[in-house]
Amino acid sequence: MKNRLDHILIVDDDAEICHLLQDYLEKNGFRATAVSNGKALWQTFDEKQIDLVILDLMLPGEDGLELCRNLRARFNIPILIISALGDDTDRIIGLEMGADDYLPKPFNPRELLVRVKVILRRTRALPGHDEIEAETGSRWLFADWTLDLVSRHLVSPAKVVVPLSAGEFRLLRVLLEHPNRVLTRDQLLELSQGREASAFDRSIDVLVGRLRRHLGENAKKPNIIKTARGAGYVLAAEVQKDN
Repeated sequence: MKNRLDHILIVDDDAEICHLLQDYLEKNGFRATAVSNGKALWQTFDEKQIDLVILDLMLPGEDGLELCRNLRARFNIPILIISALGDDTDRIIGLEMGADDYLPKPFNPRELLVRVKVILRRTRALPGHDEIEAETGSRWLFADWTLDLVSRHLVSPAKVVVPLSAGEFRLLRVLLEHPNRVLTRDQLLELSQGREASAFDRSIDVLVGRLRRHLGENAKKPNIIKTARGAGYVLAAEVQKDN
């Protein structure tokens, strides 16, 4: 049984938005804390357990993209970017930095609530999850790499641990579940994130690029995650489950 409310940290220098989101999230079953800058963000992480960060890009001092990158380097925590910068380039950069989703301003609070719930649902291990994985294979082996399903990180052939963001882990797991099979971007988005692609959605391409870098792939001639031109991507390796 769940014994605590999910704690959402809102980082935005607009006091009105902070108040609106904090009030709305608390009325819908969450605990919420709002801060206006990076310094307050790090202080909050020192003092409280945070389950998801809602992060504005346009902040005083350390900007949202820099905060996103530093958060991803230090914590495996879901990040939802909100920003008035609605350009596709900003969205792609945010995803490149490790964000799990991006919502342009202005937005309907109900849509933000849905996205928060979806992100938490797909990133949280369900009760009994580890025990189930232990029975069916807690590690997946491919091309001399290992994906640990419990700790959710990669281990290189040289035994170097490579942390993964929640989005990277979900996408790699989907690819490993369907080895040597071409999956379209729409299929990958649905299977890994539980949502349909919008027009010009490049989130899967961004995540594939990040996974290739983790795997030390040549971007022009990848050997493990290959591009099926005009179709999607394929994990070109034999996959084994190992307890």
